[in-house]
Amino acid sequence: MASSRVLLVLTNLGASHTEMEVTAVYGPGVGRQLVSVGPGMIAFMTPSIVEELVLRTAERHGVPGPVAQEMLAGFRPCLHLVPFQDLTPAQQKEARPAARTGGLPNLPDGIDWPDGRAPLVLTIDCAALPREALDIELPPDGSLLFFTEIEYEPESSTVVHLPADARTTQRAATYQLDGEPEQTTVYQPGVLYPVPGLTVAPDWRDAPATSAFLDGGAGRDDILDDFEDAVRDAAAGGASHGVSIQLGGFSSPWQLAPDEGDLVLLAQIHGQSIESNVYTQTLIVGTREDIAGRRYEALVFEQQV
Repeated sequence: MASSRVLLVLTNLGASHTEMEVTAVYGPGVGRQLVSVGPGMIAFMTPSIVEELVLRTAERHGVPGPVAQEMLAGFRPCLHLVPFQDLTPAQQKEARPAARTGGLPNLPDGIDWPDGRAPLVLTIDCAALPREALDIELPPDGSLLFFTEIEYEPESSTVVHLPADARTTQRAATYQLDGEPEQTTVYQPGVLYPVPGLTVAPDWRDAPATSAFLDGGAGRDDILDDFEDAVRDAAAGGASHGVSIQLGGFSSPWQLAPDEGDLVLLAQIHGQSIESNVYTQTLIVGTREDIAGRRYEALVFEQQV
């Protein structure tokens, strides 16, 4: 196991940035999380560093330490995929693209557009992702292509992994159906950049200290809402991620959460992140084993409006 000294910058914790020296630990089996380091860089940090971020944010928002600890007990990391303009100026200086919305798919010879002709909404460059940021296993290289409807309930949805060395050609949007010409929806291509994130367990407010805090006075739900938002913003280094694509972590559904039991979130796609006037949310879930084994045919797609 290797370790290295870095200068950690905890953002959004007060009027000025807080700096401290920490040890970043890398290696399999290490509990590590994300914070922003330096000008827009991403580092993989131990849970103690995330604890520091959460506790400082709690203090600033008047949230007792035991309540913050209950939040920490169930958090999960995620990655937000955002356009360049949603990054902070510091992040823009170091930004590397990792995904693309819309466009036409590039597929190997002999593989046509998936059955149902659902639009291509997202292409992820797996090698460009900070994969260690997630607690689900994605391919180390190649591309993940997401085909689904975002404007109405999808009839067929597919995730396809293409190896990095696959020879591909771009597929056309036009096709024949019962002898008549048809065209698949093609969304405007847009480049996306990865931003670290933290998500909290949906039931963390039921924990004893948090429940007691909520019962102690009016307006405390709003205090915890502001606290959660501040933690997420601090983890993202100030990047805008409210309407974005999220990989991993807990979902933030508009209705019932589909990531329950053995199912975890692979991706959450806001319609507006693909097309500005589409107000839907697509949640893609599966077991950790199916996601790691690339058994994407077992994934469940759910659209919420």
